[in-house]
Order: sequence, then structure tokens, then C-alpha cells
Amino acid sequence: MAAGPKSIVIVGAGIAGLTLALILAKFGTRVTLVEKSDQVPTVGAGLQIAPNARKVLDSLGFGPALDALSFEPEGVEIYTAGQHHPMLTVAMGAHMRHRFGAPNVVMHRADLADLLFRAAKRFANIDMLFGVRAYAATPEADHVSVRIDEADGKARQVRAFALIGADGVYSTARTGLLNGTPPSYSGHVAYRLTAPGAALPDLFRSRTSRMYWGHGHHLVAYPLPQRGTVNLIFATEGPKSTDFAEGMIRPLPAFAQKLRGALGDVLRAVPDAWTYWPMGEVTTPRWFAGPIGLIGDAAHAMLPFQAQGAAMAIEDAAVLAPLLIGADRAEAALTTFEQLRRPRVERVQKLSRFNGTAYHMGWPATLARDASVRLMGPLGQMQRLAWLWSYEATETPVLQA
Repeated sequence: MAAGPKSIVIVGAGIAGLTLALILAKFGTRVTLVEKSDQVPTVGAGLQIAPNARKVLDSLGFGPALDALSFEPEGVEIYTAGQHHPMLTVAMGAHMRHRFGAPNVVMHRADLADLLFRAAKRFANIDMLFGVRAYAATPEADHVSVRIDEADGKARQVRAFALIGADGVYSTARTGLLNGTPPSYSGHVAYRLTAPGAALPDLFRSRTSRMYWGHGHHLVAYPLPQRGTVNLIFATEGPKSTDFAEGMIRPLPAFAQKLRGALGDVLRAVPDAWTYWPMGEVTTPRWFAGPIGLIGDAAHAMLPFQAQGAAMAIEDAAVLAPLLIGADRAEAALTTFEQLRRPRVERVQKLSRFNGTAYHMGWPATLARDASVRLMGPLGQMQRLAWLWSYEATETPVLQA
């Protein structure tokens, strides 16, 4: 390519795409951000930002804003089937800060997306195109030619160093440009609800998050004080097959209204108007071909049972950006990126699947599970998951030969 700032096209203006755009632009790269929606996508409600992802966002200067927009649980209360009192409270809060150098927080996905979007608008070298009708990419010897059909019908041609698909679980970059696999249905579905704090006053005033485990289902709940709401996700086994229709308002399955204990109390206190979400995973043979690559859910969408989907996307951006900036060929950067990231994200995918199995156990398997949780105690999770939360994505990666 001709001398001068590199030009990168990013498909998808979600958390992965915006984070990557910001890091690239910070170091002078020209970024064209392509989004088919008319605005930044905010599918989902709440998300967790664990220390491994928070350190990336703090390095971009978002620490104070995140503190103002998020809730930092002091712990996670775990309730088992039919019980009104927690079996154990897993330590978070100051313990996480001390051990891993950053807080573990929860927040509304739209607030994080808006924060990243407003930051991206301040960079003259980020060109954001919304409502894009279509795009096409043609790899060349040292670049990729990208044609973009904009919302107003005009066609734009971009000669880019690389094209990065950050367009989520249903990625057209993965399936259309790289002939990758479509998402696979996990057999799990989730029902999501943002409830007014007044409906669950005890939970809303709590300084903790809560998990309620049951046979074939579980509920995650935590307050979002800045919004005056409580975020709820009820996960259970779904139909044997699905067309991935999501976003519909549906009542919970009939058995949910008959549940006892603290979980039943929560479900009966809120409106039965949940957003339905079949859960898909992505395991695709290759994350790149030539100068075209994938990050985030487009490469490795996972079950949300370790709450690391957004965190993995943020880590991806932090690892890939310096590789793209330092490489003479995009393929070299993408080769190293996949070598560095695939083992980690596959481990997190495996952990997320295991958690789904563990949360949904029935008796008598729950006897061993609960005994193990009690034995680990409040601080045991920090030891067990130190490999996950201590990861330093901001360390500059080295290109492989």
C-alpha cells in the first residue's frame, strides 16, 4: 500500500467494532465503520464488565464514566431451588479490585454502546456509516477493495489495509466473505426483562447480584440503580430446534410461575412480559482469510453463563489493534491474532457451557455441586477463575514469524 496512515474497514458498530475503531484511531489509523442499522445496536439489556475487560476500557479513559454508569456488586448471592436464603455469597467488590486491579461491574448494554459511540464521534479519522444497504469486499495482493452502498443510495469505494467483521453472531462477514459456519443453536433460551426497582425493592436496594439455581433453569438478577431498574435474565432449556427468531415478547414457560422459594417470589413480582432469546454459539474453522478477519461474537459467540461475551470482544479489540498497526501485511496480523486468541476464547466457551450444566442440575447431582460450592467459600471463585480475570489484553502482542 502507499505510504501514509492505514485504512481499516470495520463491519459492525457494536461493542467489538466501536472498541476496535477507538484503539485504531487513537494511533492515527483511518477507520470506516459500516453498520446496517440506523443507529448503534443495543440488543440485550445488562452486561458484566469483569476486570479483564475493564482494564481495556480504563486504558481508553473511560474509568470515571463507567463508574457513573455501572453498579459494582459487593458479592453474588447464590440461591438453590426452593430456598428463601442464599447458600453462599461469592465475594466481589473490593476483593476483586485488590486481586485483579480493576472492579467487576454490571451495566446496561445501551449505556456502554452510547459511551463508545460518543467517543468515536470525536475522532476525525473515524467515519461512521449507518443504514448501509450492502457491502462487498475483494481481496488484492496488499489490500482489500471494499464497495459500500450507503443509506442514501450512493456507492463508496474504499481501499483498505484490512476488513474486520465485528457484526455479531449472525455475521455476514463470517458466512458471506469467509464461507464460515452459521450459529449453532445451543438448546438454551433466555427470557430477559428490565423491571422497575419498585417491583423488587429488596433486590433493588441490595448491594449484591443474585443467582437462583433450579432444575433445568436459573435466574440472574441485579440492580441498575442509575436507571432505577432491576435486570433479570431467566435461562432454561428450549425447543429441540429453533429459527433464531428473537426479540419477541413472550410469557415465561408455565412451570416458572409455579416455582417456590426466593426465585418464585421474584418471578411473581414482575410483569410477565419477557423478551425471548434463543441462544446460539459460533465455532467457525477460520477467523480470517487474507486481509479479511473476524472479532467478537462474529468469531466466537458463546453462551452468557460466565457473562464474558462482551469482555471477550473488548479483549479482541485490544489485542488485534496493535497487531494491525504494526504489521506490513494484514494477513500476518490476523494470523497472530487467531493464534493468540483462539485458545483463550475456546476455554471461555467451554467454561460457559459447563456453568449452564452446573446451574441447571437436578437432585441428587445438586448435593455434590452445592457441597463443592460451599467448600470453595466466598473467595474460592477468585482462585478458580484467576486465569480469566487476571488477563492483560493491553500488553502489546508480538507478531509471529
